[in-house]
Amino acid sequence: MVRRRGPMEKRTDRPSRPVTERRTFYDENNRPVPRRDSNREEHAERPREPRADGDKPRYPHKPAADRSIEMLFGLRPILEALHAGRTLEKIYLLRTTKNSITQDISALAKAANIPVAMVPLEKLDGLTRKNHQGAVAFVSPIDYAPLDNIVARLFEEGKTPLLLILDRITDVRNFGSIARNAECMGAHAIVVPSRGAAQINGDALKTSAGALNLIPVCREPNLKDTIRFLHDSGIQVVGCTEKANDSLETGAVDLTGPVAILMGSEEDGISPEYLRLADHTLRIPMAGQISSLNVSVASGIMLFEVLRQRLTVK
Repeated sequence: MVRRRGPMEKRTDRPSRPVTERRTFYDENNRPVPRRDSNREEHAERPREPRADGDKPRYPHKPAADRSIEMLFGLRPILEALHAGRTLEKIYLLRTTKNSITQDISALAKAANIPVAMVPLEKLDGLTRKNHQGAVAFVSPIDYAPLDNIVARLFEEGKTPLLLILDRITDVRNFGSIARNAECMGAHAIVVPSRGAAQINGDALKTSAGALNLIPVCREPNLKDTIRFLHDSGIQVVGCTEKANDSLETGAVDLTGPVAILMGSEEDGISPEYLRLADHTLRIPMAGQISSLNVSVASGIMLFEVLRQRLTVK
């Protein structure tokens, strides 16, 4: 007579099986699939390789450090860098820090056309993971050149100036591409504002294919004063805007003389205050459905037209 087990009673007549024994699996051809115990043991015994960051904890909420550009930390190092004449891209100071050192930094930076931003602690923490001590500065990989010296030298050497003015071009790669266009088309300098311009770093240098090491870049505190200075120096300023009446291919504007091409941001173009100061405005003809070009492409077209007219005259 076979005794029936209750619903909660454990079965005791099942053959015992070693603890280390594993079930055998079969493939579609009813062949046993080999276990990977040896691989597991190899992985278990393999030592953990150290990370490149020295096993420091990762902070996903903080951005990765930009290793393409040098940074300075602390009030004293930044002050000494300014005294030494190092070219800085921008200085960030903690908003709540106000003392004689910050005043000296602000004064020296203003004299050197270096923008200074008073920011909260969160901004500084977002720039670097290191102990910044309330002050961060980006060191420029290039040296900025004074525009008046360049213009004077060009006229003294008997050259016809070709300058490129950039109004609020903030994309780093666009700026690098524009610099490459300018150098290839024979421009003598690029003019940018001290505020609202792309930060020149390793990405800009790489995108420019080395052009930023060849063509001078002038950082001006006020583009309105810069345009007036160019007018007084006998250089006409030509703005590139889709709102212009004259089209580039008509040859309505003579570009064979001293000229500065004015390009604006991709969002809203050239600032109205600068357009009013321009001697001429031109638009690039287009036949497609999209009514705007990338600013680096547009700058290349404008500079090519200048070069074409000058080569034709020769």
